[in-house]
Amino acid sequence: MPMSRVPRPRRFLVCEPRHFAVQYAINPWMHQDVRVDVDLARGQWAELIRAYRAHGHTVDSVEPVAGLPDMVFAANSALVVAGRVFGSCFRAPQRRPESSAYEAWFRNAGFDVHRPAAVCEGEGDLVLVGRHLLAGTGFRTERAAHHEAQEFFGVPTVSLQLVDPRFYHLDTALFVLDDGPGANIAYYPGAFSPGSREVLRRLFPDAVLATHDDAMVFGLNSVSDGRHVFISPRAEALAGELARHGYVPVPVDLSEFQKAGGGIKCCTQEIRS
Repeated sequence: MPMSRVPRPRRFLVCEPRHFAVQYAINPWMHQDVRVDVDLARGQWAELIRAYRAHGHTVDSVEPVAGLPDMVFAANSALVVAGRVFGSCFRAPQRRPESSAYEAWFRNAGFDVHRPAAVCEGEGDLVLVGRHLLAGTGFRTERAAHHEAQEFFGVPTVSLQLVDPRFYHLDTALFVLDDGPGANIAYYPGAFSPGSREVLRRLFPDAVLATHDDAMVFGLNSVSDGRHVFISPRAEALAGELARHGYVPVPVDLSEFQKAGGGIKCCTQEIRS
């Protein structure tokens, strides 16, 4: 019998996809000749927000800025731990103005914000799991930012090398299942270097492993509250595996956002007070 999982209420920050589009190509998923159905995207995003609130989570929203089509991907804006905000410094010039927009929201909400000196793309590459901060590098966030985050938060930081450009952020290849005692993750091994796979195996021997097919439909770009896992409906094998481990999959289709290389987690910044 799978163990009973206990959800924990979360506070999320999101950004309406009012200006969402694919206007440039900065990852392998983006193609400027592919049209985005903005109405469909807005409907899918609204369904995600409804799902969060229906499961007891608080959702705050930052005002979207015209000319910043990727601002909908709120996870890239920062990492927030114990009310401290480690902001972003985007690699792509097109996204750099997003840092100021999110920083303004955090400051208006009463947070102090540290903007990193090195390239760092928030929860896209920084994932807090129990006593460790997992930190991705290889395509976006620089390794120097890992050291900077460790000094800022005082949390042991584990660098992980991403090797497949389709999984350019850590949150496209790995997500947290539980972040309390017995913290655990799900991940796709093929996205990581051999050494990083061994690190993950040692740290999380009971991790849920995803298939290539589920990773390719952004099954790892999911959000868990410790019991419910908000996940792409196309990640069927992964959803079945999660259910066998006692989690409750909550399918939410954000397929329109995959045209820009994003999914559920990309659209979701967690604010940890």
